[in-house]
Amino acid sequence: MKSYMARPGTVERKWYVIDAEGKHLGRLAAEIAMLLRGKRKPQYTPHVDVGDFVVVVNAEKVVVSGRKAEQKLYRWHTGYPGGLKSRTYEEMLQKRPTEIIRKAVYGMMPKNRLARRQLGKLKIYAGPEHPHAAQSPEPYEVR
Repeated sequence: MKSYMARPGTVERKWYVIDAEGKHLGRLAAEIAMLLRGKRKPQYTPHVDVGDFVVVVNAEKVVVSGRKAEQKLYRWHTGYPGGLKSRTYEEMLQKRPTEIIRKAVYGMMPKNRLARRQLGKLKIYAGPEHPHAAQSPEPYEVR
């Protein structure tokens, strides 16, 4: 019996919408990463993009446990000498709430070209509205 290998042209993609209101950041990011990679599908192939599109709404209402809201830091470097910048979780929630989820999901994906392409299928919105109604996304409940 031959092993099944998915082909990029034959993959059937679904659209899922996830409401992040009241969900814990890490658990939400883990589920999103699984959907983007396609690991819940029986035709999962590690080197082919078989994942689905994920639309996340209410990103500004995601929660973290403990004192992470005050202590968690997001750091980046501008490329100039002395250019190390940082923001706390609370500051990121005020300025760019969508980046919180995007960075959490990125941390749970492999670091390669395929994962970067799969991250392109992630659409995150701070509020409850999204412009993807034409794709008729199915609601997905995070466990």
